[in-house]
Amino acid sequence: MRLLSNILWIIFGGFAISAVWFIVGIIMCITILGIPTGIQCFKFAYFTLWPFGKEIEYSNNTGSFLLNFLWIIFFGWELCTISILVGILWCFTIVGIPFGMQCFKFAELALMPFGSEIVSSDFYDE
Repeated sequence: MRLLSNILWIIFGGFAISAVWFIVGIIMCITILGIPTGIQCFKFAYFTLWPFGKEIEYSNNTGSFLLNFLWIIFFGWELCTISILVGILWCFTIVGIPFGMQCFKFAELALMPFGSEIVSSDFYDE
C-alpha cells in the first residue's frame, strides 16, 4: 500500500512540491554560508517526493531554534503556504485526504526543518 500511495503521490503533485524544495536548495547553495541549508533542502526534497511510510521527529535545542527562525523569515513561510494550499485542495475530495495530510506534514516541516529527523514509520503496511 505504501508503494502505491507514493507512486500516486508523485503523479498527482508530489513531484511539484519536491521540485520546489530542490530549487530552494540550489538557491541556498549559491553562497558558502547557505550550503548547510541547501543540503537540508535536498534531504527534504527527497522526503517530499516519497513521503508515505516516513515520519518527522523534532528535537529542541538552541542552535535549531536560531536556524529555524532565520529560515522562516527567508524561505519557510513561502514553502509552508504552498504546502497548506495544496493540502487544502487535496482535502476537498475524500480520496485526496491522505495526500492532503501529507501536505500538512510538509507545512510543519517547512517552518521547522532544522533539528528534525526523517524516520520510517510502521503506520502503512507494505
